Amino acid sequence: MLDETLKSQLKAYMEYVVNPVEIIATLDDSDAAGEMLALLQEVASISSKISLRTDGDHGRVPSFEITNPGVHTGLVFAGNPLGHEFSSLVLALLQVGGHPSKEEQQLQEQIKNLSGNLHFETFYSISCHNCPEVIQSLNLMTILNPNITHTAIDGALFQQEVEAREIMGVPAVFLNGQPFGQGRMQLAEIVAKLDNNVAAETAKNLSAKDPFDVLVIGGGPAGAAAAIYAARKGIRTGIVAERFGGQVLDTVDIENYISVLNTNGLKLAQDLENHVRHYNVEIMNLQKVQKLIPATAAGGLIEIHTETGAVLKSRTVILSTGARWRAMNVPGEEEYRTKGVTYCPHCDGPLFKGKKVAVIGGGNSGVEAAIDLAGVVNHVTLLEFSDKMRADEVLQQKLHSLTNVDVILNAQTTEVVGENGKVNGLNYLDRISNTAHHLPLEGIFVQIGLLPNTAFVQDTVKLTTPMREIEIDAYGKTNVPGIFAAGDCTNVPYKQIIIAAGEGAKAALSAFDYLIRTKPAE
Repeated sequence: MLDETLKSQLKAYMEYVVNPVEIIATLDDSDAAGEMLALLQEVASISSKISLRTDGDHGRVPSFEITNPGVHTGLVFAGNPLGHEFSSLVLALLQVGGHPSKEEQQLQEQIKNLSGNLHFETFYSISCHNCPEVIQSLNLMTILNPNITHTAIDGALFQQEVEAREIMGVPAVFLNGQPFGQGRMQLAEIVAKLDNNVAAETAKNLSAKDPFDVLVIGGGPAGAAAAIYAARKGIRTGIVAERFGGQVLDTVDIENYISVLNTNGLKLAQDLENHVRHYNVEIMNLQKVQKLIPATAAGGLIEIHTETGAVLKSRTVILSTGARWRAMNVPGEEEYRTKGVTYCPHCDGPLFKGKKVAVIGGGNSGVEAAIDLAGVVNHVTLLEFSDKMRADEVLQQKLHSLTNVDVILNAQTTEVVGENGKVNGLNYLDRISNTAHHLPLEGIFVQIGLLPNTAFVQDTVKLTTPMREIEIDAYGKTNVPGIFAAGDCTNVPYKQIIIAAGEGAKAALSAFDYLIRTKPAE
């Protein structure tokens, strides 16, 4: 099951296991169970501290619990945690084996103090790059609090259960049998949903902080670079971000970040955060900024208000809030979001195995999505608004070589339709003949570009028309003194990670120049 490289890596990690670990497997005579047994035998053979039993009686078959001899942690994998989930397996073995978590101690104490019996179930796919963070967070909660249990379920293996619960997007989290969350969630975010006092206490602590010299809004490549460059100048620097890593977290393979031959979005986001934390930068994560109030005088303090009620102050601000997937904005889209309408083919594609789906958009993202999905689903229809696709020619050639893909040009999607809470088709208009058509299908993957996250500053700084991007000059300055911007939220062309990082560095240097040339207001 594991190649020599993975075995070598796993063996190195298992050196950190200090307490005995017992794996209890529940198996049958299916091929999936045979593959699971082979995987677990390899894992157990790597360390003398790991033992394997095959007399489990878990309700889902095949599955296995990772625990300590004589106890039940309730940490269960129903399915083989390979692909993106291999890291979740490794981390579970380490933490059950006594290796301490790197999460903040205060957060761990909050988890230990959660009351009530909490049983989580997370449906995942091994190709989902958003799933591991959720699964690893809930696994840690299971280890820290004996009242919490968690089962990670491979949706492709338990297809009947996926259909019965009408799951059409992963990760999908259930708490005590009821829907709890959909999509990527960080550990602090999960805890905040369970403990109502966390948000209020966090807002109070943030509001009590001293003013910053530079406060970066956004934790993507632009924000991380800006924070690093500012902190290296020896000035008080902070980052407030809705989620550190930003859109990079939704990116799979990255092969054009110069000097890094190949990486993935999750690893790059972790590397960015590690680099930022190397300096004296305060990271205020899971905080969405609601309002920005400019200083009333040159050199005065800018106020930043978050949705949780916190108020932060800074002499300068760098806006690096990035962008988000563009929605179609048609009837039915929001109603059927996660019920057939999705924006991540890598995450949710396996849930549509053997079904008919559509991809909206003929750019690189759309064509790449159609190519990937063609290997999983029964049939793909790609709809492009224009009279030609904008994707690279090599991608178009690959797409046209596939026998289970159709392309419809001049197609304007007009409505998402469904029944019993699930998508069953879409309506589109032929822009040449002006005739309406219906396309029966079970999934819609929207890939039509990005929109800047700038709504909260639309009355504060100058935005471009019609894209609503923040207008900046060659130095990253906005039209408001002391406020700078960088990355995908601005009017700088070519939305690329490496460009965003460079723009972030430039904005920080400009902010520093402003600080040394502007006398603080009384």
